[in-house]
Amino acid sequence: MPLRLRRAAVLVAAAATTCALALAPAFAASAEIVPDPVEYSAPDAALSLTPIGSYDTGVFDESAAEIVAHYEDRLFVVSAKAGTVEVLDFAEPGAITKEHEIASEGVANSVAIRKDGLGIAAFEASVKTDPGHLVFFDARADEPKILGTVTVGAQPDNVVITPDGRFALTANEGEPADDFSTDPEGSISIVRLSTPKVAAAKQKDVSTADFHAFENGNLPAGVRVFGPTPNGADHPVSRNLEPEYISVVGNNAYVALQEANAIAVVQIPSARVTDIRPLGFKDHGVVALDPSDRDNRFELRTYPGLYGVYMPDGIASYRAGGGSYLVTANEGDAREWGSYVEGARAGSLPVCTTSPLKGKTGNADLGRLNVTKELGFDAAQGCYQNLYAFGARSFSIWTTDGAQVFDSGADFERITDAAAPAFVNSNHTEANREGRSDDKGPEPENLTIGEIDGRTYAFVGFERVGGVIVYDITVPAESFFVTYLNNRDFSDNSGDLGPEGLSFIPAAESPTGEPLVAVANEVSGSTTLFEVSVDR
Repeated sequence: MPLRLRRAAVLVAAAATTCALALAPAFAASAEIVPDPVEYSAPDAALSLTPIGSYDTGVFDESAAEIVAHYEDRLFVVSAKAGTVEVLDFAEPGAITKEHEIASEGVANSVAIRKDGLGIAAFEASVKTDPGHLVFFDARADEPKILGTVTVGAQPDNVVITPDGRFALTANEGEPADDFSTDPEGSISIVRLSTPKVAAAKQKDVSTADFHAFENGNLPAGVRVFGPTPNGADHPVSRNLEPEYISVVGNNAYVALQEANAIAVVQIPSARVTDIRPLGFKDHGVVALDPSDRDNRFELRTYPGLYGVYMPDGIASYRAGGGSYLVTANEGDAREWGSYVEGARAGSLPVCTTSPLKGKTGNADLGRLNVTKELGFDAAQGCYQNLYAFGARSFSIWTTDGAQVFDSGADFERITDAAAPAFVNSNHTEANREGRSDDKGPEPENLTIGEIDGRTYAFVGFERVGGVIVYDITVPAESFFVTYLNNRDFSDNSGDLGPEGLSFIPAAESPTGEPLVAVANEVSGSTTLFEVSVDR
């Protein structure tokens, strides 16, 4: 049964110092559930996913649904381009309706809701290199209710609330200006929250964890810092590092530094970055991939001398066997600002005669694969001894000390090929075969974790080919595939396209009495609910 019945909101214009509320009447959007979703499961799969409701903005490829959070029978969905957080009523999952929206100046990036209904939305400034801000709102209200704002670092890309509700944290990505004329510092803002009162923080409650301690040769080996330094000697390491997503374990926050291929450790009470841990590389001499979109075949194969740079985007954490673990979606990303372009086709780079990759850079092999120019170069010989691809086409489980205990290997490509061989490694804006083999494959973007009947599951979204894949991660080192569902019709490229944000809704908080997974899709502009059915 629904947690509560909600009357239609009466929307009234209002204003705040830095927030102008964009108001619209409640309405239902057309459903985006396709007749025959793509489904593939392990023979002994203990659970399945079923799409049961969808809200469609009708806005295609404009980042109209990026991040999703839930509170009671409401979904809060970030529409980046519109600069709003849409508030959706999912008391009846088959008929999701929009109630109102929270808006502010700039670009909406993220949203989080505390258990008591304190909502926090992160907005980057209209000039993205300027400081961003947080908007505090009452998620319980039947019409927009802004509580206040605070300023944080440049481009707050992710906001999270600690499990105890005492702090909010933002990953201030600090990307360069589009022309690379300036590069703001990456940082983590730590905001002390009022408890138990649902109220906005004050500016005095905001602290900043920066990376200044890692300047002047103090950066751990293996952490990638590279490219132009438009601000010269003014904290070049801090400006190069770009915090992406955050997960909290106890008094520490673990922050994905995607381009740096590392995870930063932040001590929350002191607002101090205590460590940066490099993640290393995936050996594609051992773990296979399909690297070409121009070879007229899908074939997983290995290449000694080729490595994948994990470069996680989404990060989450959980407890297992008395320990804490981090889970990462290893998407990969290249820096490309102004005239600087990090990536290149492998076939365009000089490969050393002593490299095991010599003779493997034609289009039938690695020639089309996008790799970084910043790794593998042998300056003495003037050529590349090894090549490094963006991302790992996988998800990984790590100890909080940075040791990898599990990686899904080549599973994602193998499973999506088995599920829809005519569209393996498809792009999202168009349906094709192997359109992303030369880049990052299925492109695992983000994930959420949920516990069901004493088992722990990871739900990972594929940004390009689409869909959600589920793994049982109850025993971290023995994690295994359960099921995959893609609510997409490749024949007309309808349904959900470009999963970006996921949120697990436990059975106790679900209107159906069963666990749900909410997925926001940035290309199709749809937000879809999947019911998780367990074979009990």
